[in-house]
Amino acid sequence: MGDVFRALADPTRQKIVDELAERDGQTLFEICSRLAMRHGLASTRQAVSQHLAVLEEAGLVVTRRDGRYKFHHLDLTPLRQAVARWLPSTEEK
Repeated sequence: MGDVFRALADPTRQKIVDELAERDGQTLFEICSRLAMRHGLASTRQAVSQHLAVLEEAGLVVTRRDGRYKFHHLDLTPLRQAVARWLPSTEEK
C-alpha cells in the first residue's frame, strides 16, 4: 500500500497518471510529448522512463510490448485496494 502512495506523491508521476487516465496505452514518446505540450514539463525520456518504472513497481502501470513499441496502461486496482479500507462498501450505503 505504501508503494502506491509513494509513487503518487511525485507531481510528475501524478501528471503521467492523469495522462494515462485520459488516454490509455501510450508509448514513452507519446507520454513525453503530452507532458511537454500540456504541462510544460521538459523531462528527458530517461527521467519519464524512471517515473514509469516507479509507477509500474507500485502496480499502477502495466506495460505491453508490440514489436519494438512498449505501451503503458493504467491499472487503478492497487489504488482502489489501498483506499478501500477508508471507503464505505456498497453494502453499507
